[in-house]
Amino acid sequence: MKRVWAQAAKEWQEFRRDRLSLALAFLLPLFSLLLFGYGIRLESKNIPIVVQDNDQTSFSREYVERLYATNILSRANITGAKSPRDAIDRGLAKVAITIPEGFTQKVLRRQTSTLDVLIDGTDIANTQIVSNSIEAANIYFVAMLKASKTAGDPNDLKVVAPQLRVWYNPGRLEPLFIVPGAIGIILWMYPALLAAVAASREKEQETIIRVYSSSIRPIEFILGKALVYFVVGMLMALLVITLGWILFAVKVIGDPTPLLVSIPIYILAAVLFGLMLGTFANSQTVAVQATSTAGFFPCLLLSGFVYPIYNIPVPLNFLTLIVPARYFIQLTRDAFVRGMGWPAVWYVPLILIVFCLAYLAFTWLSMRRMQLKD
Repeated sequence: MKRVWAQAAKEWQEFRRDRLSLALAFLLPLFSLLLFGYGIRLESKNIPIVVQDNDQTSFSREYVERLYATNILSRANITGAKSPRDAIDRGLAKVAITIPEGFTQKVLRRQTSTLDVLIDGTDIANTQIVSNSIEAANIYFVAMLKASKTAGDPNDLKVVAPQLRVWYNPGRLEPLFIVPGAIGIILWMYPALLAAVAASREKEQETIIRVYSSSIRPIEFILGKALVYFVVGMLMALLVITLGWILFAVKVIGDPTPLLVSIPIYILAAVLFGLMLGTFANSQTVAVQATSTAGFFPCLLLSGFVYPIYNIPVPLNFLTLIVPARYFIQLTRDAFVRGMGWPAVWYVPLILIVFCLAYLAFTWLSMRRMQLKD
């Protein structure tokens, strides 16, 4: 154990003198949290639309106002456009709606009255949002007609008027979705990157020869390095969780013990993952590239942070099973949003322990001979 502490003390001194490592440990996680928290927006708003109302009745005008009341669609500035379609061609609007003449009379007479809706398909994400918004406006007006005395027999209108509720996040606050996922990304990427750079630095500077010539064993060398960056990772976790609470009002709800138990295991897994990559790399540049390729991109794209896992096609969805961030982000979203506690996430610490043991085993195998590779 003394050798582990000695290796940890040596690593701590090198860490303190390395400004790059200090920046990776504290400045970049802070910048990443601000970037994720303020920069990523998944819900589209203020999609510019242009409406040509050829009916010009109070009913048609109310229909148009209902579209704008969704806070998703907004009036487009179409100065210089010759027609609604021209507004789309010029990029001034994403949607053009034409209400035909006689629209109100046909609706009140129970006759089919069609709307001409032209959607800019270059932005496929907004296409579905616009369709849903228009469908919601139609449902509202059918319900309004059903309650209207001028609409005839209300039983003639067969319509389902769903009463929708959003559970856990009724205000649809995006920080409640983004920040818990960002915590999982940050606490995986930067501890792993620090450990990978530290492990590869000694090879690049050839100071690893002194380690090989000493009496320290491979497992002691690994644990000594891991201890320092584990502590740094815990400080990093305290920083990002505190800032998430202060800046975005994202705080733990329900039982906090699953989060408290899983954070140390998750950070240890990240550190051991970085050490594993660093022991295979011969330079810091290679270590950074390996960590970015094998760590950051799978963590960002295959963890469910941005894209739902059930939307990831086969066979890539099987790769999500070996991404630790997938399980930890499930836990953070439960801890900060749902608050179900152990019944919902009891398996996460166990899976993270398996990852820790696997990374430790691979790191030990790469260093067990304690000699330079040819």
